[in-house]
Amino acid sequence: MKSPSARPELRREPIRSFSLPNDTFLGLLREALSRGVAVRFRARGFSMDPFIRDGDVITIAPPPAVWQPGDVAAFPATDTGRLTVHRLLVRQHNAFLAKGDNAPTPDGMVGMESLLGRVVRVERTHGMSQRLGLGPERRLIAFLSRHGWLRPLLVVWRWVHFWPRRFSSGQ
Repeated sequence: MKSPSARPELRREPIRSFSLPNDTFLGLLREALSRGVAVRFRARGFSMDPFIRDGDVITIAPPPAVWQPGDVAAFPATDTGRLTVHRLLVRQHNAFLAKGDNAPTPDGMVGMESLLGRVVRVERTHGMSQRLGLGPERRLIAFLSRHGWLRPLLVVWRWVHFWPRRFSSGQ
């Protein structure tokens, strides 16, 4: 008989990842969100850089009661049907103009019925949470993106941010 103070053995196993076909994943995402369950997955691509980077783990929550410009939404792309996670820029009637923060052109208008859920959390590769771009500043980001000012500002930011690193490597 085991003593009451004995601890159960913890086994650490590597986290396994797998890919699903787009249609299968969209179906699972729709079903989970319709039941009020948030979904976490690894983002792929550079269209939302630097706010969502390739390899970040993002959490998509069920849609809010009211969508706002600046929200980052998951939806199937109107031309390809592929899952897309981009920022909503401006509302026109029952649709939003959507665009990736790092994309040169907008996706076009996305109907409200196509918006599956909203990004509520971004985790970098080391588990650190990234809040920039999801808080109140999201409206400013949407405004800058809509007017074509966000990408040039990001170029300047990257240049200023990485400038000291170029010369401090000890060369």
